[in-house]
Amino acid sequence: MVKTAAPESSDTRENILAVGQRIMAAKGFTAVGLNEVLTTSGVPKGSFYHYFQSKEAFGEALLTSYFNDYLADLDKTLQQPGLTMAQRLMNYWQNWQDTQSFMDCQGKCLAVKLGAEVADLSEAMRLAMKQGTSAIVARLAGAIEAGIQEKSLAVHGNPQSLAEGLYQLWLGASVLVKVERSRQPFESAMTLTRQVLHLPG
Repeated sequence: MVKTAAPESSDTRENILAVGQRIMAAKGFTAVGLNEVLTTSGVPKGSFYHYFQSKEAFGEALLTSYFNDYLADLDKTLQQPGLTMAQRLMNYWQNWQDTQSFMDCQGKCLAVKLGAEVADLSEAMRLAMKQGTSAIVARLAGAIEAGIQEKSLAVHGNPQSLAEGLYQLWLGASVLVKVERSRQPFESAMTLTRQVLHLPG
């Protein structure tokens, strides 16, 4: 009987990424050393370098994984059955508000936490961030366009520009929520979002 080598499991790689995302969402990228990630995930250093050539490569993979998961969740939200596209969009903003707590974002606010930091630190990570955020905006623009066509939204202006403005609004609100230790910036963002989309308060 011929022995076959066990295939490399993706579980170890996914575990490292999940732990890294959770820790770096709380502390940032440069403040977290690889030893902390490896100790928390229970993975030896040799295994880390089997999957990632460097901390920068790990950061790039981390962002790619984060945005893949984020986009999958966004797609589910924008495809919820039995709702208008306007309702789905507002559910997205409500979910943003509910999950991006200033106390503990639980790995859900990586773009907010790492955006400015990694853009200056690594070109590869900046591009991963740009690709991910551009994909989010593109989906929001498509949803706005669909809402206009189905008449659940009656907005003026280019859907792409509206999507960019709203995404930027919520990114800024997420930063201010942390600065002020208050949810008021989210409440203001929600009010303005309804005004931009011409939806009742």
